[in-house]
Amino acid sequence: MHPVTLPETLLETGPTASLLVAAGVWSLALGGVSGWAVAAAFHPSQMLARVGVRHPRRVLQLHLDWIIMGCVMVAVGLAVPTAPAWAHLLVTAGAIVNPLLFAPLAFSSGWYTSRPYVAVSLASFTALSVGLVACAVSLTARLVG
Repeated sequence: MHPVTLPETLLETGPTASLLVAAGVWSLALGGVSGWAVAAAFHPSQMLARVGVRHPRRVLQLHLDWIIMGCVMVAVGLAVPTAPAWAHLLVTAGAIVNPLLFAPLAFSSGWYTSRPYVAVSLASFTALSVGLVACAVSLTARLVG
């Protein structure tokens, strides 16, 4: 077996890749700190119910999504630093907004039918999806070509 070597261009890092990695680390930090909110949400004293949280599982989803999206941003920023800037920015935007979509749902499930909420959700999921596919295509093109 021969060791795999990556072209030097794959190891270059542009400003948008650095932004993506930094946003990912901050998302991981928020995910870590939000563990306290998860503990409060499920504490027998109903601490978060006092501030209006009606759906504590949404707090858990927010916490987990911050961690998941943080991992996604760090991985993509490091694995595909030469992807187009617009692809990095789409991933960054989608990965920041997607977790935050759980926050209003913690207070009211009625947000699901709100047109602004649906529009932001659609835009965020589209941004993340298009950005991730573009990064995958960019990496594949560099490895193949």
